[in-house]
Amino acid sequence: MEEKKNNRKLLLHICCIGCGAYVSRVLSDEDFDVVLYFYNPNIFPAAEYEKRLETTRRIAREFKLALVEEEYDHGEWLKKVKGLETEPERGKRCLVCYFDRLKKTALYAKKNKFDYFSSTLTISPHKDSKSILKFGNELSAEYEVDFLARDYKKRDGFKKSIELSRELDLYRQNYCGCEFSRREVCENCQLT
Repeated sequence: MEEKKNNRKLLLHICCIGCGAYVSRVLSDEDFDVVLYFYNPNIFPAAEYEKRLETTRRIAREFKLALVEEEYDHGEWLKKVKGLETEPERGKRCLVCYFDRLKKTALYAKKNKFDYFSSTLTISPHKDSKSILKFGNELSAEYEVDFLARDYKKRDGFKKSIELSRELDLYRQNYCGCEFSRREVCENCQLT
C-alpha cells in the first residue's frame, strides 16, 4: 500500500478537543497535514483551561499531531470584551471572541507558512457559524493565507464529534468557556 503524502499544511484552531478530535480526523483523512492550535484566553477558570489543554495534549499524542500551545492570558481577553459582559451567548461578546481567536490563528499560520487555517468553532450548534466563516474569509484576505471555510456541524458533524468523544473517553464541558457563558448555563455556580 502506498503511504499518503500530506502536503497541504493546515493550522486547526481547537476550542476543545471534544470537537477537535473529530475535525482533525476528517481533515487528516482528506490529506491535510493538520497541526492543532490551542489559543483560548476566554476559558475560565484556569483549572478549566488546564483540563481542556491536557485533554488536547493527550489526543495530539494519540493521533500523532503536532500541537501549538499559545499563552493563556485571560486578563487581556477580559479587556477585549469589556462592556460586553452582559451580552447573551452568540451576542457581540462572542463575535469579539471568535474574531480574536481566528485572527491569532491566521497570524500564526501566515508567520509559519501554513497553506491553510481553520477552526473547530463551527462544529458547535451554539456558535454563529456564519460570522465565524465571514471573519475567517476576511482574515484570509488580510493575511494572505487560505481559510478552509467549513461548517463542521454539517452532515451530523456535531453528533459524530460527541460519539467519538465517548469512544475516546474525552472530557466535554457544558459551557463555551468564559465566565459569562458559564453563568448562563449554571446561574448558581460559584465562580472562583
